[in-house]
Amino acid sequence: MITFFTLHLHTIASIVFIFMALSMIFIRIKAADKPTNAKKILIPPLGMSTGFLMFFYQPTHIPWTWAGIAFLCGAVLFSIPLIKTSKFEHRSGQIYLKRSPALVFILFGLLAVRLALHSYIEHFLSIPQTGGLFFILAFGMLVPWRIAMYLQYQKLIKDEKIEPLPTT
Repeated sequence: MITFFTLHLHTIASIVFIFMALSMIFIRIKAADKPTNAKKILIPPLGMSTGFLMFFYQPTHIPWTWAGIAFLCGAVLFSIPLIKTSKFEHRSGQIYLKRSPALVFILFGLLAVRLALHSYIEHFLSIPQTGGLFFILAFGMLVPWRIAMYLQYQKLIKDEKIEPLPTT
């Protein structure tokens, strides 16, 4: 009975992960249709940081070294392709995120790599620990990407002498 439940929990977790990843890809593609501002760039990491509350739940606890390695892997390996493909452009007095044909392929590639790693690592850790580890990896990927986007956004505003959108 326990094996049956674990198998279904793994399947459900994988389906939810794929659904969330596909939703994120769709949202990123649609975001290019609307002008951006500093708030839209910086709020996602702040909102995601609330996920660290999961570590108050004892079954999610992992060693600090594993957390550090997961964060560094996200920051060094996974954020770089996103940083390289995220560019802004000035159109009609506003700043838009340029659509990159490579972005969709990169996001699907990252999804495939994460799914493969998730399946491998889950053999050694519990499902809550695996979830916590991959949350830290995703956070490590998101923070440098958004910081790079913000710096690029500020540079474009300064270079083009653009009045930024209000952040209300």
